[in-house]
Amino acid sequence: MDVAGRLLRLRERLAKESLDAMIVTSPTNIRYLCGFTGSNGQLVVLPDAATLVTDGRYTEAAPAELQAVGAEAEVEIARDSFAAIARIVSGCSSVAFESTDVSVADHDRLADAVAAPLVPSTGLIEDLRAVKDEGEIARIEAAAEIADAALLATEALLLERPTEQYFGFELDTAMRRLGAAERSFETIVASGPNGALPHARPSGRTIEPGDLVVLDFGALVDGYHSDMTRTKLVGAGSSQQQEMLDLVTAAQEAGREIVGPGVVAKSIDQTCRNIITDAGYGEAFMHGTGHGVGLDIHEFPAVSSRSETMLQTGHVLTVEPGVYLPEIGGVRVEDTVVVTNDGYRSLTKSPKTASL
Repeated sequence: MDVAGRLLRLRERLAKESLDAMIVTSPTNIRYLCGFTGSNGQLVVLPDAATLVTDGRYTEAAPAELQAVGAEAEVEIARDSFAAIARIVSGCSSVAFESTDVSVADHDRLADAVAAPLVPSTGLIEDLRAVKDEGEIARIEAAAEIADAALLATEALLLERPTEQYFGFELDTAMRRLGAAERSFETIVASGPNGALPHARPSGRTIEPGDLVVLDFGALVDGYHSDMTRTKLVGAGSSQQQEMLDLVTAAQEAGREIVGPGVVAKSIDQTCRNIITDAGYGEAFMHGTGHGVGLDIHEFPAVSSRSETMLQTGHVLTVEPGVYLPEIGGVRVEDTVVVTNDGYRSLTKSPKTASL
């Protein structure tokens, strides 16, 4: 991964905004910029230097992590991080801070310590993170491969009438056995009527023959997430269940096929939504069509009806339309794809076949 170049790109952004310095407090953004994974730290970025301020727990670990990724930043161990930050930015006339991450209390403490005006900023680093380099894409793809393999290893268990919680545990365990550091988020296993809840949590409900089962899950590899949804039909289903499966699968494929550089993100949502609406299920599709994936499971760019973002090569995003009927259940199909120079490449490979 090109970690060393990330600070340079951030400095270019700061210069365009006429900002002398930036205090980075989001743990995810700190990891992105310098490789530090600890629970306590602030990264102060200046035009010609960067300093990670942290505490004594990371005296040895912090320099080692920065050196491992080639980040050109110093480490300062401080008992009073606010005083250390104030000293580092002394002489600056404007200092940016992450307004979506800093609490009111911490802002007040910063304002008391730092002489220069504090300028709220949003999206400066997140926008950089949206375009992945080859190393990042390789990690997301490795996570997707683990998730694919875990589903293949466990899906037959759905025929044995497990509870949602039990199947979720088996799927999570399979991902860890295959090399995942952790699951990306709480795995969704939603059967029968529970499937009508887009973010249902696994329950003690037994998965029965004739159920639709929504499986939404992902693996974590070296800090990077994957995300995939498949909907399985256990045994024989009704004609309406099959209609829902065919419809959502077709909508997802149509939306995925228009992904490419220069495409406005909302057009993906519109493509999926129009197909579902024309079939009479428009009111049953009640969420956006996708989101970016990377160091966070949900990040920029959004794929929704209001997203004006123009896709770029290196964007990694999901395409995941769904239909949800309380009396029947739900169907969602999701792939994680990377935007390429000539279109897209799917990082998730599990078949869309629903019947078991």
